[in-house]
Amino acid sequence: MTKTLLPVAEQAEHLKISPEHVRISVAAAMVLGLEKGRFYRDGVTRCINLLQNYPEGCWANCTYCGLARERPGAAEDNSFIRVGWPLFETDLVADRIAEHREKIGRVCIAQVHDKRANADLIDMTRRVRAKSDVLISALVSANLLDVDSLRDFKDAGADIVGLGLDAASEDVFEKTRGRTAKGPHTWDHHWYIVEAAREMYGPMNVNCHVVVGLGETDEELVELFYRLKDIDVAGYLFSFNPEPGTAMANVPRAPLHRWRRIQLVKHLIEDSQLARSRIRFDNDGFINHLAAERSLVDQLISSGRPFMTEGCPDEEGEVACNRPFGSYKPGEEFRDYPFLPILSDQQIIADQLRLHEIMA
Repeated sequence: MTKTLLPVAEQAEHLKISPEHVRISVAAAMVLGLEKGRFYRDGVTRCINLLQNYPEGCWANCTYCGLARERPGAAEDNSFIRVGWPLFETDLVADRIAEHREKIGRVCIAQVHDKRANADLIDMTRRVRAKSDVLISALVSANLLDVDSLRDFKDAGADIVGLGLDAASEDVFEKTRGRTAKGPHTWDHHWYIVEAAREMYGPMNVNCHVVVGLGETDEELVELFYRLKDIDVAGYLFSFNPEPGTAMANVPRAPLHRWRRIQLVKHLIEDSQLARSRIRFDNDGFINHLAAERSLVDQLISSGRPFMTEGCPDEEGEVACNRPFGSYKPGEEFRDYPFLPILSDQQIIADQLRLHEIMA
């Protein structure tokens, strides 16, 4: 089933599209008083996640994404990271952000792949900035961009650029996002934009989203972590969670022990300067030995921090974007924690890691 198209000239009249309207995550809408609900274990989000809205949805066709061009059904009915995104007037959302400023550490405005997305991102960023001094991230679609676009986003008020690299290797990228997937994205241009943004926005003000479970190996993930660290670009982990109706709807998720080990190793690489030689892999590219100090690993498990949601920071450098239930459904075992894990959580994490299998 293909999406119903409407001439661009008629869309603003008949449909609530960006930049005048914007989709907002349910969690963020709750913070702004636009939706009712309560947060489990007080895992309140401090990032207002916004998403552009067009009647055709997204012209990219990523095999795992709820917004994919070839996902059946009307674009406005599709979910994204398995949650709904209610639609509101952009100016109303900007007003509510200013009204609730003390609760909010950051706003993230996400593009979809559409020819209007760059101009609309600038417009929407300015609308939010006109009402509040809140920090703003631009979550961009790299193959729409050039250096001038990055400069325009910064001039409009964005201080961080995020890119959905998602795939850990060029091969996985091609199969899930590129030509093989009938999508517009290219690996080389993503890295060109990463490096251009890094030069313009500065160290750790650029990030790449990385999804675990798209068909990559642990070795490919580890190499990506080192590459990002070498250029002072942040990597934010997501756990693949299949969306109904997508090309990868029936692909199993990464086992929990694998996911936990990737979280741990990423933290060791970034914050404890773990050398490449201390991680070994089996013939299939999965971690089979980790030569890290057990006392350090135990300390990290007790801190809980490697297993929390990763996202853009607030003014104090603490994670604002904790995406409650972005990688799992309520009632399932936590993939990433939107709050600091308590002792009972830490014990569960320790069991899930199964460290006896990879540490002597």
